[in-house]
Amino acid sequence: MDTLIFDCDGVLVDSETIAEATLVQRLAEWLPDLEVERLLAQALGMTTADILAHLEGLSAHRLPPEALGRLDDEIEARLADELRAIDGVAGAIAALDLPMAVVSNSRRQRVLASLATTGLAARLGEAPIFTADQVEKPKPDPAVYRHAAARLGRTPDDCLAVEDSVSGVTAAHRAGMTVIGFIGASHVPPGQAERLREAGAWRVMSHMDELAALVAQWQRARRAAAGR
Repeated sequence: MDTLIFDCDGVLVDSETIAEATLVQRLAEWLPDLEVERLLAQALGMTTADILAHLEGLSAHRLPPEALGRLDDEIEARLADELRAIDGVAGAIAALDLPMAVVSNSRRQRVLASLATTGLAARLGEAPIFTADQVEKPKPDPAVYRHAAARLGRTPDDCLAVEDSVSGVTAAHRAGMTVIGFIGASHVPPGQAERLREAGAWRVMSHMDELAALVAQWQRARRAAAGR
């Protein structure tokens, strides 16, 4: 039996991109003395996540709690808008008859809220969900994907991953999974399909209605390789 590792906030929306853009925008507005844009431009050698974590640390004691709450609410609202804008997700998932798990770099609460917003909670309600607040190393570390496969009683090569970010494709591929890239979200930059292929994507789809056929193709290839 094969398993799909489904990045719910990756294949549906790159939450890192939205969260980072929202955070930069709001910190620049609320705390202009932080000079967020200048710090981002000058912080060579640091990942965006590291920079934003530093900025959050600087701002946390200066922002009122209600401002932090509004920031979370705004990120969630933007995620919800993006999720609703992607056509065919619910049908594509409902059509698949195979075990499924969710891997996400977001907090569990945000993942569940995103699933509920799109009506996917019922379909994925029984699926194991692996999130950043439940594992030692959140994505894009390959260890998260290996961890998810092991917890499901699978090996990585028994799993097909669906990802839309280069970091996600890279991590799942390095973990030993076959990866389908997705470029159907509105925020996808030009040339993303080629970047996903270069990162190790086996196939790249532009619409969710391609998913069932690609899953079937993957399963046929696995059976052929096993001589069945």
